[in-house]
Amino acid sequence: MFANNSISISVSDEDEDEDELGRMRVRVRRKRKKPGNRVNNEFACRLIRNLSKYWMFLVFLPAAGLLIFEASRIGKKPRLVVDSELNSLKEPVLFNSELGTVSTPPLEKNSEGNLNRLDSKTRVVHGVRQRCLKLIPPEELEHLGIPVDEDSSGPVNKVSYILESETPSVGGKSALSQQHTELTRFNLFTGNQTLDQRDNSFKISESTTVHCGFYSENGGFKISGEDSNYMRTCKVVVSTCAFGGGDDLYQPIGMSEASLQKVCYVAFWDEVTLSAQELVGRRIGDNGFIGKWRIVVVKALPFADQRLNGKVPKMLSHRLFPQAKYSIWVDSKSQFRRDPLGVLEALLWRSNSVLAISEHGARSSVYDEAKAVVKKNKATPEEVEVQLNQYRIDGLPEDKRFNGKKALAEASVIVRKHTPLTNLFMCLWFNEVVRFTSRDQLSFPYVLWRLNALKNIHMFPVCTRKDLVNNMGHIRKAKPLKI
Repeated sequence: MFANNSISISVSDEDEDEDELGRMRVRVRRKRKKPGNRVNNEFACRLIRNLSKYWMFLVFLPAAGLLIFEASRIGKKPRLVVDSELNSLKEPVLFNSELGTVSTPPLEKNSEGNLNRLDSKTRVVHGVRQRCLKLIPPEELEHLGIPVDEDSSGPVNKVSYILESETPSVGGKSALSQQHTELTRFNLFTGNQTLDQRDNSFKISESTTVHCGFYSENGGFKISGEDSNYMRTCKVVVSTCAFGGGDDLYQPIGMSEASLQKVCYVAFWDEVTLSAQELVGRRIGDNGFIGKWRIVVVKALPFADQRLNGKVPKMLSHRLFPQAKYSIWVDSKSQFRRDPLGVLEALLWRSNSVLAISEHGARSSVYDEAKAVVKKNKATPEEVEVQLNQYRIDGLPEDKRFNGKKALAEASVIVRKHTPLTNLFMCLWFNEVVRFTSRDQLSFPYVLWRLNALKNIHMFPVCTRKDLVNNMGHIRKAKPLKI
């Protein structure tokens, strides 16, 4: 009876299709991202997280590196040469005598920190630390005098020097140019010593005659008359030399007023060194001095080998300073830093010695030293072998000690009294370095053994040598002369 009021709603297929299409459109808009983009995003996120976590470390890392770099430089000195006279720093200068040019080569050693040090060297003896060089107190140094020579007879009382007639010029060459030959290092300065004369020179007699340099006026090593006159006034002398512009000049320190009045300080230069030193501000004053050093400029050096030229003032001080009673030799690489009269008292007078020289620090045998010389390229194997063969023929033993003393010496400091016997010893030593190699450590024990008369010699330990000088090291390598 009642009408059917229900309404039926039909869902058409078109509506279903529309829904399907709608869903499809949504799926298209939500395409998956490529794997590469996801990786990049993850890396960026991780980087941001790490930066936020460790940003303080990253900020302070450069500053820490700078601090470490600066700390590593503490204590290092700039590569400069100290001008002790002017208290200024200058770059090293090398003068090329052939080209007339100036250059600033790198230093072989950087040891200017040693300059002007007066600290005492010590060592432990029987469990007690002692000074290596025991000088008398300063107040006694000021009143220390030079002992008066007492007439005393010895195995040698007089030494004369051989004078030979000059060889006439050949092919128009002068006598001076002839002396520089490749065949032999004997020349118009040394004389031409034969092997027979060499053997006879070691024979002890009250009066003896030997080769000892300076035999000819044309032989070289020319010194001005003014300098020669000054050198004749010296009774005690401290000497050094620098040939070829190799080393600088270091002022002596640590001397008493008494020594300043009684001791001559003489430095031998050649003209190359003179030019090199003038370029760094070291000029000889009108009085012939630079600081405490009297500068003696030598002309016409007798050898092409600058090391051999340096042996002349080193070994023949009795010929250069004929009136001197005592001499102290100091290598140019060192700064002498003790009172010379105090050194004579400590090393000679106190022990009644006539010669004092340092023991070698590394070796004791001349044959071991020969191997080291060759290994370090200080001489050729051929010339060393010639020297050792001669020493073997002469019977030099391989003993490491002679007369209770170490056989091998380090000769950068030589302290001696000028007696006929020590003068003879130095002449014989000089002749050996001329005949063989210029490495004087090789010939010293041979001459000491062969002469067999120099008993009162003081071989002081290495620490004493280190107390005597400040070792500066060689500044530049001196080149051979070109004649």
